[in-house]
Amino acid sequence: MQNATKIAVRSSFRQWRNLHKSVSALQSTETQAAPIDMLEIPPPSTIDKPVSPKIDKLVTEISQLNLIEVSELSTALKKRLNLPDAPIFPAGGFAAAAPSEEDQEIAAPVKVQTAFTVKLMKFDEKQKVALIKEMKNLMEGMNLVQAKKFVESAPAVVKADLPKDEADKLKEAIEKVGGVIEIS
Repeated sequence: MQNATKIAVRSSFRQWRNLHKSVSALQSTETQAAPIDMLEIPPPSTIDKPVSPKIDKLVTEISQLNLIEVSELSTALKKRLNLPDAPIFPAGGFAAAAPSEEDQEIAAPVKVQTAFTVKLMKFDEKQKVALIKEMKNLMEGMNLVQAKKFVESAPAVVKADLPKDEADKLKEAIEKVGGVIEIS
């Protein structure tokens, strides 16, 4: 344990000596390079930076121009600096006027229904047996007793989440045997 302490003291002493040498060398080069009084401290970010007199003169002259002169200046600068005619918007953009109702109707995306539900609303009593047989064939895993109970419990959902073409085919098949179908 004493050896470890001796090693730590020696290494820390060497570090202090090296640090002292480098600081003293730095101080000697600073005094030769530039005195601290000659360094310029930048102004805080909350205070506007001082503007050169040339820039200040340009700003006052441009601010006194009318709109036509500003347009001519803009065109001349675009030609001189080879800038594109594309408008350059500020980072925040411009506040847009509120759209009218017609614009909202045009701009509003039209929601297209992709999933349909086929619902048996009612049926013709004369064709009840044919409808029960058709429902047994159309709906998987259903026997005749279940199909009879299903038809008699109308209005009932036959199938849900179907594409439009499948819903239309199912509707045609059920209407052929006397069922009244609603697709929603």
